[in-house]
Amino acid sequence: MDRLPASTRFGYSLGSLATGAFGTVPGLLLLPYLTDTLAVSASVAGLLVLLPKAWDVVFNPIAGRISDRTTTRLGARRPYLLGGGIALAIFFAGLFAGPNTGSATVDALYVAGMFLLCATAFAFFQVPFNALPAELTGDPAERTRLTAWRIAVLAVAILVSGAGAPALRDAVGGVAGYRVMGVAVGVLILLGAVAVFFGVARASRGRVLPSVTSWREVVAAVRDCRPFRVLLMAFVIQSAGIGTLLAGVDYVARVALNDKGLQPLLFVAFVAPALLVMPLCQRIANRYGKRVGYVLATLVFTVGVLGLLGARVFPLAVVIGCAAVVGVGYAGIQVFPLALLPDIISAEERRTGQIRAGLFAGVWTAGETLGLALGPALYGLVIALGGYVSSAGTDVAQPAGAVTAVIIGAGLVPALFALAGLPFLRRGVLEVPA
Repeated sequence: MDRLPASTRFGYSLGSLATGAFGTVPGLLLLPYLTDTLAVSASVAGLLVLLPKAWDVVFNPIAGRISDRTTTRLGARRPYLLGGGIALAIFFAGLFAGPNTGSATVDALYVAGMFLLCATAFAFFQVPFNALPAELTGDPAERTRLTAWRIAVLAVAILVSGAGAPALRDAVGGVAGYRVMGVAVGVLILLGAVAVFFGVARASRGRVLPSVTSWREVVAAVRDCRPFRVLLMAFVIQSAGIGTLLAGVDYVARVALNDKGLQPLLFVAFVAPALLVMPLCQRIANRYGKRVGYVLATLVFTVGVLGLLGARVFPLAVVIGCAAVVGVGYAGIQVFPLALLPDIISAEERRTGQIRAGLFAGVWTAGETLGLALGPALYGLVIALGGYVSSAGTDVAQPAGAVTAVIIGAGLVPALFALAGLPFLRRGVLEVPA
């Protein structure tokens, strides 16, 4: 019987407190922190956000191979969930607790170094976390259910951290506000890591199979699995669009709508619908298939972000409505590919007789990390081309070109990335062996 008890589904899903917080707050606040508190230029700030994450492209598959080949009484994945989560919480608190030397160069280098440590710790948490569904159950329907629980908690984590972090920052104010916010989010990450460690303690520890041993085998495994390559490409491309949108929320509120207090409201409108559409995602997957659900979610997301192009002329209620439509599409863009991934992993493990969970999860996480990191880097470049003026914590009047760039970066660019993923989702291209 592959149906999981509710306690295991809930315990596993609590890991999304950590992934949601770390996946959201840096993308939302790190670029504004660099440009509007440390006075780093927008283009350089975007690069500083990208480079530490680019390291994960190399390191995540290594983390996957390590966890695949780990044998302890706690299993292959749980030690990394706890150790990686604790390290991530500590480094994240340090990310916004820099020395504040007054030198933009020194302060920016500190942020980049600490972000690199965060990215490394996150790899050891996220890769085993992504690998677990393929080992917890062999039932594709149960994996969709498990993923829906995970995304529901992820939505809560994104909602709490994405709306709460800016509010806490603004309530305290200045550099101190960022430091208090960093500690608070670090605590949330720690809670998620401890919760998932104990939450899956009684779950199955998977099968004992040989694993790949070299980079050549890693490359060959990815090359030989077409469904994984196709799904990965779609997800990475669309993650870049999501990363661009997240980076733009703060700027849209402050620059386009002239009210930074609207940032939490915009974010709540973006995330809250995800909690409501989880049951719908499960029904669509069961009736029409996960691929069809993924396509529909992509189209809904695209319509929503294109609506944000009217942020300067639409009534506020319409802008909030567009953000809610984006949130509905975003939920599906997360649920359906993450539900397909363990199906692909299990099919490959049956075909090859080798463990693939950590390997594919590592490559997947590397791609997702790269996509999400490319988003802020691209957004920084877009607003830099528009003439965005950085500052050291003071309000600066932005030129018209910067205002236009802020809107284009948050509306048109994410839409283009979302649509670019559709060719990989054609019928017959993404097929998971039974």
